[in-house]
Amino acid sequence: MPINKDKLEARKQVSENRPKFVRPESWRYKRIKPNWRKPKGIDNHQRKQKSRGRPGLVKVGYGTPSIAKGLHPSGYTDNLVYNISDLEKLDPKQDGVRFGHSVGTKKRNDLMKVVLEKKFKVFNARVSQNAS
Repeated sequence: MPINKDKLEARKQVSENRPKFVRPESWRYKRIKPNWRKPKGIDNHQRKQKSRGRPGLVKVGYGTPSIAKGLHPSGYTDNLVYNISDLEKLDPKQDGVRFGHSVGTKKRNDLMKVVLEKKFKVFNARVSQNAS
C-alpha cells in the first residue's frame, strides 16, 4: 500500500479531467509531431481560441495540486542524494532516495549499505549484488 494515498488520488483526479494537449495542426500533418508547442502566430486560431473544436491551451490552472508536487508514483517524496550526509536530513518513512547521476559505483555501494540499514525506498539503485 503506497503512502500519501490521498495526495496521489488527488493528483490522479486532476489528471483525469485534464485535456490531452497536442500541438496545433499535428492531427492534420504527419510531419508535425503531437508533443506540445505553444502556438505563437498572430492569426493562429488555437492561440486566439477562435473556433470550437480546437484543443485548449496549456495554462497554470491545469497543474498538479500543490500537496502532490514532487511525489513519486509510490507516494514517497523524490530526493536526490550524492553522499551520506544528504541521507541524514531525510526520513525513511516518507522520503524516497534517488542517487545522483555523478555518483560512482564505489560510493553507490557505500550509500546502499546505509540506505538498507535505515530502510529507505530507492528509485534507481543500480548496484550489482556481487560488488560488496
